[in-house]
Amino acid sequence: MTKPSITTEPDAGGVSIRIAGDLRTQELENVEGDFNAIRPDGQNVILDMSQLQALDTGGAWLVANLVQRLGGGGAQVRFEGLEPAHSSLIETVSHNIPDKVGDQAPPRGFVNWVARLGEHTVGTWQDTLSVIGFLGLTLHRLVRTLIMPWRLRRAALVSQMEQVGFKALPIVTLMGFLIGVVLAFQGATQLKQFGAEIFVVELISISILRELGILLTAIIVAGRSGSAFTASIGSMKVQEEIDAMRTLGLDPIEVLVIPRVVALLIMLPILGFVADMAGLIGGALMSWIDLGVSPGMFLTRLKENTGVWQLAIGLIKAPFFALVIGTIACWQAMQVKGSSESVGQRTTASVVQSIFMVIAIDALFSIFFSELGV
Repeated sequence: MTKPSITTEPDAGGVSIRIAGDLRTQELENVEGDFNAIRPDGQNVILDMSQLQALDTGGAWLVANLVQRLGGGGAQVRFEGLEPAHSSLIETVSHNIPDKVGDQAPPRGFVNWVARLGEHTVGTWQDTLSVIGFLGLTLHRLVRTLIMPWRLRRAALVSQMEQVGFKALPIVTLMGFLIGVVLAFQGATQLKQFGAEIFVVELISISILRELGILLTAIIVAGRSGSAFTASIGSMKVQEEIDAMRTLGLDPIEVLVIPRVVALLIMLPILGFVADMAGLIGGALMSWIDLGVSPGMFLTRLKENTGVWQLAIGLIKAPFFALVIGTIACWQAMQVKGSSESVGQRTTASVVQSIFMVIAIDALFSIFFSELGV
């Protein structure tokens, strides 16, 4: 094996660079510095490869990178004495050199950490303002649709209602039923210690009707339908279909966002009610099996000690949850930037932010109703 070498000599009208020896990956460290030092900007360059004995992919990358760098500096590059096999390998590697260098790892240290924290803070503030602006735009289109209902795209609305509501009924019903079973079982375990098993009815009804039924339904809808909204509209953004809509004079908010938000506003209260009823059935069944509380006794205590306000408090939250889920999901979709990877990232962010906001709004409602004494 002959060590590689590279020599530079003046030539008529330019520079001649002679590459000799075995230009293989294990030997590149001996000549990599010499390759990087060559910078005959603007001159004609002849790469004499007649004495090159062996070449592999690593060596071809070094040569291709040199040619690319010289061409970028304005030099005209020409090969001499290059074997066909070596030429084919260099050409293949040249076509596969990435257009841009990958991002370097961010510098470390306290000052850089503070700088990144500031950038994230500013970015979060800008995103917050953007979401608020998008929410205002959505509310404006909703009010305009209420005033001029013929502008609503009914076919899209019915399709979204089917996707959001009808197809979500099985999972929502099962979730509500199991939550009722779990509450009854756990409540019975604790209440048996005090001989207060009968109060399991109030535990189940108030917990499900007031909080858990609609909260868990909203979380399921955020993960199921919110992610679907972001993925579908984001894919349209990547394929420039939204730009085409604007070119045709169509409003993407009115065409894409409003049918989805209205579908959520209609279907989320219905799904919440279904989850409540399924939870009560599951709780009643488990109370009968584990505690001997008959269905008739369960219904009697439910009517006597659980007012309609417990159900109303839960359902009042539903439109707010629906508006937040729809707005965040569609806003995240509009932030997609030109790649399928961006669609995945925005879909994940949509689900996380929607669930967080649903829980935060539920906490605010709990404080509000507590202050009112309801």
